[in-house]
Amino acid sequence: MINWSQIDTVLLDMDGTLLDLSFDNFFWREHLPKEYSRQQNIPLNTARGVLEDLSSSLIGTLEWYCVDHWSEVLQIDIEAAKHNVKEQIKFRPHTLKFLKFLKQLNKPCFLVTNAHPKTMELKVATMKLHQHLDKIISSHEFSLAKENEGFWHLLKHRENLELSRCLFIDDSKPVLARARSEGVGHLLQILQPDLSRPAIPHGDFLAIHDFDELMI
Repeated sequence: MINWSQIDTVLLDMDGTLLDLSFDNFFWREHLPKEYSRQQNIPLNTARGVLEDLSSSLIGTLEWYCVDHWSEVLQIDIEAAKHNVKEQIKFRPHTLKFLKFLKQLNKPCFLVTNAHPKTMELKVATMKLHQHLDKIISSHEFSLAKENEGFWHLLKHRENLELSRCLFIDDSKPVLARARSEGVGHLLQILQPDLSRPAIPHGDFLAIHDFDELMI
């Protein structure tokens, strides 16, 4: 599926790619609404509606991913709330095997995530991801989300990457589309980012369900 001789660097998303997106869906759709309902003394359905409206207004922006922004708006310590349920963070199938496979191929691996640094640090530490990656990068370092215009150019220049010889793996179509438009040469979509839910429809990108498909 991938001609590894054409790849110099592998860029990997975190949530929904290396890690099961079920943690994030549980946190934002179940755990946080209950906490907000309790703190505000409002019905759970009302709390869910408030959070959904706030989320919808921010999709595609860096604030949507920002722990500090949500903590301020909701008056809830989002970082602490995530720590309280961190035992639900888990890998997607074959993640560690794939990272070891890339190491055997001598392909540098960069984590490139939209997660806020506080969330990124929690998940990296919990799953010991730093042991398997050459660099760990949050898009917040560039003040742009990965789907925002200009992000990939900034990443290219700071990390001295030849984007045409990078493989980028992500579950988000808008993120992959932006990466393609800004010169990333090899793109791969994860079709089942949340293992508790059905796979998403195959789109315009080369796609896999699990990493074992790349280690044939």
